[in-house]
Amino acid sequence: MAPTGGTPLPQPDRSEIRIEAVLAALADPVRLDVVRTLAGAPSGIACGELARTVSPSTRTHHLNTLRAAGVISTVAVGTRKISSLRREDLDALFPGLLDGVLAAPR
Repeated sequence: MAPTGGTPLPQPDRSEIRIEAVLAALADPVRLDVVRTLAGAPSGIACGELARTVSPSTRTHHLNTLRAAGVISTVAVGTRKISSLRREDLDALFPGLLDGVLAAPR
């Protein structure tokens, strides 16, 4: 579920999401950790609270990659950016993909 009440950042429409881009985005351990974190937070999480083990510029890169692939949605709310997993879109397009990814051993 995408956060409401803010300005959505650019992201692909559901029809534009491609499996190749999703799999490439999920292949990085930092991005996979972000997805696992967001899966447990349906209302979203502030971007600054995600991937805290990397520098802010690296975090921004990873979040932009996930958003461009259609894996997450980000909304600007005041000075904060809130990201959420596009679970509904991904489940509709690629049934079972996220369940498999999230269930995989770390």
